[in-house]
Amino acid sequence: MNLLFKALRDPTRRRILEMLKERDLTVGEISDAFAMTTPSISYHLDLLKHAQLVSARKNGQFVTYSLETTVLDESLGWILDLIKKRKGKRK
Repeated sequence: MNLLFKALRDPTRRRILEMLKERDLTVGEISDAFAMTTPSISYHLDLLKHAQLVSARKNGQFVTYSLETTVLDESLGWILDLIKKRKGKRK
């Protein structure tokens, strides 16, 4: 879960996730939306991939990235469970 929060802490990575919510994109397509180099975007995508927030699919010489929500679903479920347990102790 530490990797998840590290990945979500950065506004560039959050913006990339928002873009991938709309459709799968290549590194080049993502880079076009930012004022930074493709290697910098690749660094952000690598962190997102390690946090299991995106997956990568190689298509010839292009890599297409997709949003993965499983880790978010699991983490949100865990957080909501903590809140529910905490509220139950206050009564």
